[in-house]
Amino acid sequence: MTLRSRSVLRLLGVLACFIPLTACDDKKTSYHGAALASRERQPAVTPGKEQEPANTENHQHLVENAFVLAAREPRSTFSASVDTASYSLIRAKIHEGQLPPKDAVRIADLLNYFDYDYPKPRGDDPVAATLEMAPCPWNAKHQLLRIALAAKTLTAETMPPRNFVFLIDTSGSMAPENRLPLVKQSLLLLTNTLTPRDRVSIVTYAGDTSLRLDSTAGDQLGRIRSVINSLGSGGSTNGGSGIQMAYQQAAKSFIPGGVNRVILATDGDFNVGIASEGELVRLVEDKRKTGVYLTVLGFGMGNLQDSKLEQLAHHGNGHYAYIDTIDEARKLFVEQGGALAIVAKDVKLQVEFNHNRVQAYRLIGYENRVLKNEDFRNDDKDAGDMGSGHTVTALYEIVPPGVDIPLADAGDLKYQGKNIDTDAAKTGEWLTFRMRYKNPETEEAREVAFPLVKEGLRKSGSTDFRFAASVAAFGMLLRESEHKGSANWSSVKAWTTDAIGQERADQRRDFLDLLKKAEALKGKRD
Repeated sequence: MTLRSRSVLRLLGVLACFIPLTACDDKKTSYHGAALASRERQPAVTPGKEQEPANTENHQHLVENAFVLAAREPRSTFSASVDTASYSLIRAKIHEGQLPPKDAVRIADLLNYFDYDYPKPRGDDPVAATLEMAPCPWNAKHQLLRIALAAKTLTAETMPPRNFVFLIDTSGSMAPENRLPLVKQSLLLLTNTLTPRDRVSIVTYAGDTSLRLDSTAGDQLGRIRSVINSLGSGGSTNGGSGIQMAYQQAAKSFIPGGVNRVILATDGDFNVGIASEGELVRLVEDKRKTGVYLTVLGFGMGNLQDSKLEQLAHHGNGHYAYIDTIDEARKLFVEQGGALAIVAKDVKLQVEFNHNRVQAYRLIGYENRVLKNEDFRNDDKDAGDMGSGHTVTALYEIVPPGVDIPLADAGDLKYQGKNIDTDAAKTGEWLTFRMRYKNPETEEAREVAFPLVKEGLRKSGSTDFRFAASVAAFGMLLRESEHKGSANWSSVKAWTTDAIGQERADQRRDFLDLLKKAEALKGKRD
């Protein structure tokens, strides 16, 4: 081969490398040779038909909490969480005709998605806590403990001024109707709740980052809505750069004593700039110390980076929700709009079990919120926040003494007996519940504690109790959990029907319909 021939071949090789880059307008801005070869082998798209994108969703793998011997470890500690994203995500998948991946099912999110009639706090207390225990529906020999938290609801008069920075992903992958178009409709709903005291900024990011609306008074609705309506999609996703600009804008228009929050709307597919989860988490952790918090809204399916979005919200002192319909946006921004105002931060929960009455226990869900017991009173340890009107629901499955324990026994401890006789044990208390939290404007923590006495065990749980148990059982069926006991699709439908009640019948009937669709899909798959 001549020198000229080799030069021509090299030139052709260089040109070939650039062809896919210039022809591609999705988020992938670079490819390895193997990926190019794979792409070239794909069949051509039929004219008039949109090619289905590859599914690149990512969900954090969660190992379900196991049963724990109360004599070995009497305390269980976890952070409160008000995330709801998992429920609306699996709802969207079931309505699309597919069962969700097991790791997409976070039972805590399912429990906290629904409204309950919990006692509200009195006086200056920002959060009220109540306990309820009754027989476990899926294991008649076990008990089920429900922890119910309710945050106070701020009125229009007591709502502090709000400084919102909308951080909107306008990259190419956000083009479908259930992404950027739905983001725009959702934000337009939120604008209806704004007041002259509020401030709004809009930052967009795709291949580059742009400040589309500088800090603007909330009553300038024409200007705000005009910018929202003008948004279009295209390019790659420089999410890290967008987050940095959004926090800078929030700091610039910071309202002392107000609600200062970045609201991120995205499918989460970051691939340019600060892309690693660790770097993004460190960024939002640093910014939360300044009093600017982060709410994360997930949109779309197929490339939703669920794990990354959940972690960003967790470390940014915010909550994570998934919006699949305009009705879900209305629920979040109109019906629960005040929840963006924090009333209690770093909310930690701890249960100390009396091993004379509780042989073993299992926290259902909250796998990614479990804390070390020593972190309960470590006020430097971050935990979940509760906004105006938020509720938190947590369930423990309890094994009484004398019942076979569904775990492998590691043997007796040498320096700790199993039958410690204490004054607390003699009273017949099942457990002591503790809650620790801070007021939004201070770092001083407050702790409340109270026991659940033997008379606290009911023969039948309340309507809310039974409905929450049904939701948890639904999650265990979707996860094909080894802890589901006797729960099956028929029994969970019956439990749900019995717990619909009157106050929230529409919401609970929708859940029952979803349960039936999931059962049908499971039958087809099997």
